[in-house]
Amino acid sequence: MIEVRKVSRRYRQGESPVWALHGVDLRIQDREFVAIVGESGSGKSTLLHLLGGLDKPDEGEILVDGWSLVSATDRELTQYRRTRLGIVFQFFNLLPTLNVLENVCLPLQLQGQKEKEVRQRALELLEMVGLQHRARHFVHQLSGGEMQRAAIARALIHRPKLLLADEPTGNLDAENAERVMEAFRWIGEQGLTTLLIATHSRAVAGAAHRVIRLATGKVAAPEVSSEK
Repeated sequence: MIEVRKVSRRYRQGESPVWALHGVDLRIQDREFVAIVGESGSGKSTLLHLLGGLDKPDEGEILVDGWSLVSATDRELTQYRRTRLGIVFQFFNLLPTLNVLENVCLPLQLQGQKEKEVRQRALELLEMVGLQHRARHFVHQLSGGEMQRAAIARALIHRPKLLLADEPTGNLDAENAERVMEAFRWIGEQGLTTLLIATHSRAVAGAAHRVIRLATGKVAAPEVSSEK
């Protein structure tokens, strides 16, 4: 489903280029659950940004179902993010003026889909992540783990082909992190979508079907398969 071919991305730090990614090759199958691990600065977030069409590489090619993100126009990338991609951020990015149900419904409402069908889909997803009892609550009434689970439900509302999560448990205590990982494990077990998580956490990586390790912008070792 995803092919990353000789991808490099560099940034300027003073007069010198800094390589965030350097000649990365990856292949990720449809509905695979993959953890991207590595130290800070290893290129994990840069890779997710490229796969999300939020940035473009300086060199190389990225294909999603045979479609090039590199040669796509800004309009095509916007459509890709709206219809085929779900993103879960470390800091949740929920709108505080909306309740949980309204936050989850928002992506499909912006597409003009029927309100009744959208709300039903959102309620089903909130039940999946264990938040059906919080549907009418506002963001400030939630714990960090509840906010992240609401963000997962929102990212799944439009049935994306690809779900990206960047350090989704990074700001959570152990109990809340485990509740969030229960939701990701369920997504992986059900094969709802292709799931990529960038993480420092061994527990998060241990839930994945496969682990890819980055170091200084390169794949540091052969891709490691779990026993799942």
